[in-house]
Amino acid sequence: MTRTNILDHTGSAESKHKTEILELLLDFATVSDPLERSHLCLLKDMRTGAAYVECHIRANKVNELGTVDVPLDPEEQAEYRANRELVEDHVAFEQMKEDALLHRTFSNLVCEFTRAFDPEHPLKIVGGQHRFTAVQGALTKGIDEWHGLKIYFGLDNDQRIDVQLISNTNIAVSTDLFDRMQETLSGPELRNWCQAVNLLASGQDFADKRGRASPLTVRAARTFIVNYFLGRDIEQDKFDQSETTPTICKSGSADNDWQVLKTKSPELWKDKGLLEAGKAYAALIEAQRKAFEPAVGVKKKRNIDFAEKALNYAVLSAWAFAAGVLHSNSLRLKRHYSLQNQSGKDPLNAAVLAKGRHKTDPENYRGLGYRTDSKERGRLMELFFVQAEKGEGISSGLVDVAIKKFHAKEAQLEVIRAQQKAMGT
Repeated sequence: MTRTNILDHTGSAESKHKTEILELLLDFATVSDPLERSHLCLLKDMRTGAAYVECHIRANKVNELGTVDVPLDPEEQAEYRANRELVEDHVAFEQMKEDALLHRTFSNLVCEFTRAFDPEHPLKIVGGQHRFTAVQGALTKGIDEWHGLKIYFGLDNDQRIDVQLISNTNIAVSTDLFDRMQETLSGPELRNWCQAVNLLASGQDFADKRGRASPLTVRAARTFIVNYFLGRDIEQDKFDQSETTPTICKSGSADNDWQVLKTKSPELWKDKGLLEAGKAYAALIEAQRKAFEPAVGVKKKRNIDFAEKALNYAVLSAWAFAAGVLHSNSLRLKRHYSLQNQSGKDPLNAAVLAKGRHKTDPENYRGLGYRTDSKERGRLMELFFVQAEKGEGISSGLVDVAIKKFHAKEAQLEVIRAQQKAMGT
């Protein structure tokens, strides 16, 4: 067998960590027997300091040593994964599998070699999981080609998430997956809170891509919480003179509103009002879905738009904002939360929402609850606020009033802003 020869090009000083990296590299070379074993070049990503090699190993070794079941934070949150689900029906994946059967040599499978968790499969595939699966499939047909790997050693959590992100750009990382990775690294608090209020099932992780009937996304959870606390800052008796347009948290990048809130309210996860609001909204989501479930034995297509209406970002942000505004008014808050119990119709009365419009709306406007722009969020905020006055549910008359109240408030606020600018205040 070829002797392992490591050519160190990292420029890193001798240290305990470097010794550990070299030991891991020797372990990898011994068990995988790479084509470049006699001249393995150890390199360093100068942006993050992560050490890696690029080499080729046989498909049988990739299969024997590799796994895509990889946690992002193996020490604190080992049960949750960073990898997105395989897109089984994607045309590119079908082509990969066909190419593998035709002896295609794949490259740039991105891995971390570590025995810290699942020591029997030390080659953790963090990028190229579709290619890995295609290689496995071809191997069952006796096709054992050389494949190119980029393998990292001794990663810390910051380096690990960086590798996860940059290695998934061939089939683009969704912004929701990026958010999930970032939230996992920051800790389990948001996920735990969502599970506690039933916005996620026990043991369930956030969706890696937003979709109908999919689990909640990190963006949706952040948006709910941020708007609840924004609403709490509004004085209820000054509601008609206040800017009350909800916000939607950013996705795919750092969100300042979210970071500011967590810094300002480190105990928010224990906030009883927020917990109650979360549970009430989870119940509304469930009630909305049940309202459009076909009866047993009835062959009827489910109206998915109406069933998933509660997860529209404009609806979600406005409902949470209203809950925050009403937090100190127990009677109106109860009416707001009781929207889920409206009998004889779906809780959000989606068909009535769809008919709501203003004279300024374009021809292609589909009614409330389809768009997510600021105007849509502001209108829905007015609707939830006025609905809580009597708690009799959403009606066409109430939708009309809410839309008109929103535009009247916008006009009034515009006058105030213009006056302040003219007066230099």
